[in-house]
Amino acid sequence: MDIQNTQSQMRKGVLEFCILSIIRQGEVYPSDLVDRMKAANLHILEGTLYPLLTRLKNAELLTYRWVESNSGPPRKYFVMTEKGLAFYSELERTWKELADAVQVLTQPATPPATEN
Repeated sequence: MDIQNTQSQMRKGVLEFCILSIIRQGEVYPSDLVDRMKAANLHILEGTLYPLLTRLKNAELLTYRWVESNSGPPRKYFVMTEKGLAFYSELERTWKELADAVQVLTQPATPPATEN
């Protein structure tokens, strides 16, 4: 079995939640998303990020605005919509349930108490 493939699949499973978590904190430029993810040791390539942002925008979970730049073309800054905030709340609830379940299952079993 290939551990790298399994690790990659686990990261992909939380990618959307992590991206939305960052955007939920405030308007963000895509390269800042890449930097934040990298700082958290969850590396993402722009070739992966941009299609994800487009899909989230098309689902009306995100919107964006153009901001003029002094050093190049205008920049697209993403922000969550009301629909996106509601979706995020559901994802957050699901994540907590999943994390709790994994926590329970990965802890050593406690032997049953014996009667004296």
